[in-house]
Amino acid sequence: MSVHVESVIKIYGNQRALDNVSFTVNSGEIVGILGPNGAGKSTLMKVITGFLQPEEGIIRINGLTVGENGLEIKRQIGYLPENNPLYTDLYVAEYLEYVAGIYRLKSVSRRIKEIIGLTGLGPEKHKKIGALSKGYRQRVGIAQALIHDPSVLILDEPTSGLDPTQLVEIRQLIRNISSDKTVMLSTHIMQEVEALCDRIMIINHGKIVATDSPANIKGLASPFSQVILVEFAEAVNPDLFRKIAEITRLEAVTAASWLISGGESDLRPLIFKFAVENGLTILTLKREESSLESIFLEITK
Repeated sequence: MSVHVESVIKIYGNQRALDNVSFTVNSGEIVGILGPNGAGKSTLMKVITGFLQPEEGIIRINGLTVGENGLEIKRQIGYLPENNPLYTDLYVAEYLEYVAGIYRLKSVSRRIKEIIGLTGLGPEKHKKIGALSKGYRQRVGIAQALIHDPSVLILDEPTSGLDPTQLVEIRQLIRNISSDKTVMLSTHIMQEVEALCDRIMIINHGKIVATDSPANIKGLASPFSQVILVEFAEAVNPDLFRKIAEITRLEAVTAASWLISGGESDLRPLIFKFAVENGLTILTLKREESSLESIFLEITK
């Protein structure tokens, strides 16, 4: 067991930012936390790292209780906050040396060299942080989170504001460092959790409303959300579709192509039977897969 959260409640004024949250993240997992703005993602990460104290609940990192083992917990967690606070007047290697000093690391020069190589900072290591691009600043933030070789890595919006090339590079970096670490990251980017994560947790109004693998989360779609694309060889009078009682929604793409949804069972056999009975030739008949984004919107609406 790496991260264990049990019945955690965090209150700001009259608002429950976290409302009886419980979950476990096992060693070696990459878990993505999704949620609308204000859902409680950053609060959850701050509580796990010990930056905020919950009103109720227990958090354990590798069996150690957060709040009772402060220094030892900090040795086992690497944390990249959403705003990535850096000393922009320091050089990259100088800043990492400063962070290594905080953790009282031995063989500092060797460790800095290792972490610069791991995070791809080599070409920029002699620059001041203030002169770096957003992508390289994120690399510096990840480097400081990794400098003491923690077993748990907490990344709050690690790819926020990056361009497409930087996105790919940071995602690959996270993959590379996750082989022997537990990684929790929050994001608004659906493709990111699909590309990176073993498991997704969706948080809404301070509650965990879904948690599973990306593939299984997609399977949470309501059967009524199925969408069938059918293309006939000729135009079809929409009134004919009234013969299929299970159809609840009908949308014309062209006079011969239609998007159809409704019913708890697969509509395709019914549409095929409908085509045979009405002498229609089907050119295309396929079920559109639910996207992670559509499931997220359905769960958090």
